[in-house]
Amino acid sequence: MELKGLLKTQAYINGKWVGAASGKTFDVTNPATGEIIAAIPDMDRSDVQKAIDAADAAWPAYRDMTGKERAGIMRNWFNLMMENKDELAYLMTIESGKVMTESLGEVTYGASFIEWFAEEAKRAYGDVIPQHTRDRRLVVIKQSVGVAAAITPWNFPLAMITRKVGPALAAGSPVIVKPPSETPLTGLAISYLAENAGFPPGVYNTVTSTNSSEVGKEFCENKKVRKLSFTGSTPVGKILMSQSAPTLKKLSLELGGNAPFIVFDDADIDAAVKGALISKYRHNGQTCVCVNRILVQDKVYDEFVDKFTQAVQGLKSGNVLDKDVQVGPLINEKGLNKVKEFIKDAVDKGAIITTGGKGTGGLFFQPTVLANATQEMIIAREEVFGPVAPIFRFHTEEEAIQMANDTEYGLASYFYSKDVNRCWRVAEALEYGMVGINEGIISTEVAPFGGMKESGFGREGSKYGMDYFMEIKYLCYGGVKS
Repeated sequence: MELKGLLKTQAYINGKWVGAASGKTFDVTNPATGEIIAAIPDMDRSDVQKAIDAADAAWPAYRDMTGKERAGIMRNWFNLMMENKDELAYLMTIESGKVMTESLGEVTYGASFIEWFAEEAKRAYGDVIPQHTRDRRLVVIKQSVGVAAAITPWNFPLAMITRKVGPALAAGSPVIVKPPSETPLTGLAISYLAENAGFPPGVYNTVTSTNSSEVGKEFCENKKVRKLSFTGSTPVGKILMSQSAPTLKKLSLELGGNAPFIVFDDADIDAAVKGALISKYRHNGQTCVCVNRILVQDKVYDEFVDKFTQAVQGLKSGNVLDKDVQVGPLINEKGLNKVKEFIKDAVDKGAIITTGGKGTGGLFFQPTVLANATQEMIIAREEVFGPVAPIFRFHTEEEAIQMANDTEYGLASYFYSKDVNRCWRVAEALEYGMVGINEGIISTEVAPFGGMKESGFGREGSKYGMDYFMEIKYLCYGGVKS
């Protein structure tokens, strides 16, 4: 496919396309074929410092622009993403292994955050507080937090960037994006579109590196960075939080998950099967909100296992550029080995493979269903991040809630029931930042995305997303004569 200049092989700092000061590069590989796509700059802390300095220098002029002016540039960027939708999706597919239909969906989803926050840029309202004395007037305004850094994961190469930089740019904060070394090309492509949209030099920057720990450390320790937003594992999130403590940096952390999917005996089983299928196997199970544990009430357990197994057997694997294919490869050998390890552990402890369970060459692995799963298995406690669905049995509503909450994580959860009373009870009892009720896909730009417990804190998307990139300032006017 003709990429119309979107395949960029340099980083983007202060309005210029540049290599690493050291001259080092690293290869980006297609996980479906093993082929090298491109070599791009492998930057170190000195390069990141240049990006931070550029963003800090650009901040005063950018924050002083009106919300409407910033919104205009963001709207241009949104339009350019949609005009280049097919090319962006192709680039995303070849570097991430995500099937083409999902990549096309992600471009639309990712661009929606830019459209949403372009509109919110004009609505960063403050407050007038009724005064407590006659000679005072009390006002609250919201202002840009300052330079914002974003560290994003490989599983959503576009949407995880736009969900972070959208509110930052709308609020008046310049950004530095560090995309993952597995999938940096999509991030560089949208940097090119950001340049064409009209962001001033220094407002939008993208650095590429295989040394994530050093880049993250520079973001945390550099006082010019006022805000850090990270999506990734809980252990890394804890390190970043610790490293940010000396500068008391504002943080948003979207970390690991262990999503339960509960099917009660009064559920529409066919709907539950459909919801579980799309929630579990989207991007081959490699998303932070993918179902990790399916909990089914004993009365409908066998029926669900049979119907779900049949549905999984209908998933098509193959060429990720084929729009009929639903299952692609794992991102790397580490991910593939983890899937194999979790399945072996489950089978050794009594699980039954009802379908799948084998690799099919390269990084491809069959979509797998494990019946008779128990709490003793590794997959009950840890996120598999692959195409494996363990199905647990429960007896009562109380037991289901206890099993679902029996984890340190609290990102996404799902359940199916026709009883409106139960829906309210269970939704309120689940210790998760997001709950899908009779629905397997819950992400949208208009709703807040984020977790609780060790899944992190902060919210992205929706009207709440702007708050995490703004400072609230109280103005007290005294001596007012009335």
